[in-house]
Amino acid sequence: MAIGSGLGAQLGIAAESTYGTFVAPTKFSEFTKESLALKKTTAQSAGIAAGRLLPLSSRRVVTRQEAAGSVDMEVANKGMGLWLQGLMGTSVTPVQQGVTTAYLQTHTLASVAGKSLTIQLGVPLTTGTVTDKSFVGCRITSGEFSCGVGEMLTASFEIDAKNCDESQTLAAASYSNMSPFHFAQLTAKAGTYSSEVALDGVRKVSCKIERPQDVERFYAGQAGLKKEPIENDQVKITGNIETDYVATTLDDLHTSDAATSLVLEWVGPLIASTFYETFRITLPAVKLDEGPPVVDGFGVVKPTFNYTGLYDGTNQPKIEYISTDTTV
Repeated sequence: MAIGSGLGAQLGIAAESTYGTFVAPTKFSEFTKESLALKKTTAQSAGIAAGRLLPLSSRRVVTRQEAAGSVDMEVANKGMGLWLQGLMGTSVTPVQQGVTTAYLQTHTLASVAGKSLTIQLGVPLTTGTVTDKSFVGCRITSGEFSCGVGEMLTASFEIDAKNCDESQTLAAASYSNMSPFHFAQLTAKAGTYSSEVALDGVRKVSCKIERPQDVERFYAGQAGLKKEPIENDQVKITGNIETDYVATTLDDLHTSDAATSLVLEWVGPLIASTFYETFRITLPAVKLDEGPPVVDGFGVVKPTFNYTGLYDGTNQPKIEYISTDTTV
């Protein structure tokens, strides 16, 4: 029996073959918080009946049902593949590096059509009994990565789901030995694509990738449940770089409105040979929207540059992930 608090909670994840059809999870993510919840729309009859002072219970109906929320976690050196695939859209097969135990996943920006997940939560009662809440038809509508001085690299995923199924069997959670990426492993680079140069003075970075989708596809004949969301706008990529004003590199880019390739890279311990645990976000073209340095006191000038990710006409944004995972 589990502990009767959040200490006994679990989160499992699996890729679905058919949107909204439960798949028992075999991978389990360590998470810091979640807000996934069933959302129902009800209608109450307003019918008049002689002498009735309250609406009649039997005349309230559930007209539609869905689920939504977010999952926050530390980005670890294992087990991130399905989250990244759901966000970026590419169907990824990890590629073995040399003859080592290191495997590279390259998640290039693509359509997310068909990329739905089952996310199964185990939520403990105070008695220690863990209840099942299986969210089916989960689509990732945005993912935000952030890391600053003294912090771990964190991820927050916004989720839209078809429904919450509480009739499934809770999978037995198992965890491999995972380690989080963190600030001491971070390098931020800018410049010509594939030849970027490390930036000095960077104190914090963030990157948010939004995947707009029509999540309101409720039709007759669907028992009040939605059909699979369809992408209905261009991808939005934004973020910021907090710095000390040690050089004019970013300031000059803001002034000229020139594009630069931006790489946010975390490199961890050696896996084997020349291959290290790696989490790398590459944005081939970003432009700085605001953030010129201002003096607001006696201290070091600390501009924060906000950026927008764009298409350079050739290369798509991508997230590269080197781990010992042989599957996503």
